Amino acid sequence: MRELTNVEFAVLSLLGETPRHGYELEQVIEERGMREWTEIGFSSIYYVLAKLEKAALVTHRTTADHAKAAKVFTPTDAGYRALVEQTRRAIAEPHPVYPSLLLGMANWPALEPTDGLAALQTRRTTIAETIDLITERRNEQQPLPDFVDMLFEFSIGQLEAEQLWIDGALSKLGGKTMDKVDFKKTLKHLYRPSAKEFAIVEVPEMQFVKVDGQGDPDAEDYQRAVEWLYGVSYPIKFMSKKELGRDYGVLPMEGLWWAEDNAAFIDGDRDSWQWTMMIMQPDWITAELFDAGAAKAEKKLGTPPDSLRLESFDEGLSVQIMHIGPYSEEGPTIARMHEEFMPANGLVENGHHHEIYLGDPRRTAPEKLKTVLRHPVRKV
Repeated sequence: MRELTNVEFAVLSLLGETPRHGYELEQVIEERGMREWTEIGFSSIYYVLAKLEKAALVTHRTTADHAKAAKVFTPTDAGYRALVEQTRRAIAEPHPVYPSLLLGMANWPALEPTDGLAALQTRRTTIAETIDLITERRNEQQPLPDFVDMLFEFSIGQLEAEQLWIDGALSKLGGKTMDKVDFKKTLKHLYRPSAKEFAIVEVPEMQFVKVDGQGDPDAEDYQRAVEWLYGVSYPIKFMSKKELGRDYGVLPMEGLWWAEDNAAFIDGDRDSWQWTMMIMQPDWITAELFDAGAAKAEKKLGTPPDSLRLESFDEGLSVQIMHIGPYSEEGPTIARMHEEFMPANGLVENGHHHEIYLGDPRRTAPEKLKTVLRHPVRKV
C-alpha cells in the first residue's frame, strides 16, 4: 500500500468522517484552520480527489441536492484501510522536517547584522499573530472533541516553542523583542487571590468592553453577549500590537450580577437576574480602536447588542476570594463573605456582586474551575 501525501491524507480523513463534495471539503478545511498545519490549497482539492479516485481509494456519486449537480465523494474499502494505516503511522512514526529557517540561519553571515535581526523580529511578529489567530479560531469553535482540541494545542505549542527560540536568538545576536504584557501577573493581587481567606483590596479605575443583559446565563442573549465581548477584544488586541507596538494577553471575562430582590439568587430565579458581562482593556486602548474592533466583529457577528460599549469602571475598596469548583457551589463562600467577613471588619456592600472567570467551563472540569468572587464595600 503506497504512502499517502499529506494533502491526500488530509482529504481522505475528511471524507472518512462523512461523504462530502469538493466545496464542502473547502468549507471544513477553512473552519478548522487546517491550513495552519497542513499544506492544502483550494485549487488542489479537486486534483487530489481525482488522484484518490484513480487509485481506487475513493468513489463518487452525483447528487442534485445543490444548486447544480455535484460529485459527492466517499472512501472505498481500500480507502478506509489506507486511512487507518496512514493514521497509525502518522502518530507512531516521527518524520524529519527541514525548515528553510535553518538554511537561512546557516547563511547569517551573508546579511548585515541589523538586517538579520530585523528579519528575525519580523518572523517573531508573524508567529505571534498566528498564535493569536489560531487561539481565536479555537475559541470560536468550542466545545471541540478532545482530539480536535489537541490539534490546536499542538500547533500553538510548536509556534510558542519557535517563538522562545527566536527570543533566545535575538538576545544572543543583539536584538530586542516586543514585550507582551500579562495583566494577570502585573495585577496578580486582583486576578490571583487566595482561595483560603478573604482579602480587602483597592481596585483601581480600569476600562472594559461591556454588554448588559437580564436572565438565565444559559439563554441565547447571554451567549451572544459573550461572543461579542471576545469578538471585539481580539481585534482590538491585534490592532494594538500592529499599530501601537503594544502587545498583551486578552483578559478573562468578568461579570457583575444583581437582582431587584436578592432572593432571586438564593431561589434560583434566573429570569430575574441582571448582569453586565465585560473584559478589561488596557488604558492605552482608545475609543477609536474600540470602534474599529467593533466594526471588525460586526462583519462576523452581525448587528451588535445595543449596550455594547467601552466604559471606565471604578470599583474601589472591595472584598474578594478565589472560589475553586463549580459555579453552583459558590453560595456558601458568598454567604460567609457577606454574613461573617464584612460585618467582622466593619464593611457593608457598595455595588454589585463581581465574578472573574479564570477557568473555561468548556475545557475545564467543574471541580477545577477558578472564579474570583468580589464585592465592592465601604466602611460603616
